Amino acid sequence: MQTTLNNLVNAANQIILGKEAQIRLALCCLLSKGHLLIEDIPGVGKTTLSHTLAKLLGLNYQRIQFTSDILPADIIGCSIFNTEKHEFSFHKGPIFNQMILADEINRSTPKAQSALLEAMEEQQVTVEGKTYQLSTPFFVIATQNPNHQIGTFPLPESQLDRFLMRIELGYPDYKAERSLLMGENRQQLISCLKPQITAEKLALIQKNCAKIHASSPLLDYIQAIINYSRESADYNEGLSPRAGLGLLTAAKTWAFMENRDAVLPEDVQVVLPAVAAHRLKHGSTNAEEIVAPLINKVAIP
Repeated sequence: MQTTLNNLVNAANQIILGKEAQIRLALCCLLSKGHLLIEDIPGVGKTTLSHTLAKLLGLNYQRIQFTSDILPADIIGCSIFNTEKHEFSFHKGPIFNQMILADEINRSTPKAQSALLEAMEEQQVTVEGKTYQLSTPFFVIATQNPNHQIGTFPLPESQLDRFLMRIELGYPDYKAERSLLMGENRQQLISCLKPQITAEKLALIQKNCAKIHASSPLLDYIQAIINYSRESADYNEGLSPRAGLGLLTAAKTWAFMENRDAVLPEDVQVVLPAVAAHRLKHGSTNAEEIVAPLINKVAIP
């Protein structure tokens, strides 16, 4: 399995240059059965990363372009009257795919954003009183422009809390950007990618990640982090129970990716900025700065 994971990361590195740390976090999020939020300025590869992961994982992929006039029915689907059968039939929307790219999610209104809440939490949608199960696996990768840009609607806390991780890509370094300028078109390279894993292998890896051992002292450490976030003056609001579960799940997956059978405190610290920063209210917008008190002031048992 480690060979498979290494092949996934190496293949993605050929498309998204100089961003191995972000690629590994994104893969960790998906192997943890979580949803991913990528926040950054336009043009740094957010959409390219999501499309690359979908191709390498062999998942059905659908991009939904969120705009100010998009409606929940454009995402979920709607019932249309069949004149021949004299009845309404439900036409599924793009959310009925294995991987959804909610592109520029914060350019849509809160009403449209809310269409994803039930899907992300319960892997189902309810339309006119009837519930429809979504695909398995089901992932949402959302891209978000910085809130200071024109035409954005900030995501509410309830929506942010459903994303296991938030990452930023940032500008490429000099060497990576030169390779981009001299290399082939990224979309052409993506079209040539072959799946590196089957759906059955993906499900097996996810099960094995969940089986990674977390000792009692390790759980004490995670609880200490959660309690500090709730009690400290560094934050206006603390981490939710969902955030605590997400932190443990992501740490287990990271340990698995590092070929270990037990979680170390270092695993928790590696995933903490991506898992916790978007859930905490803090004066800074930098993920590392937001979680710095949790790492520096909470003692490891």
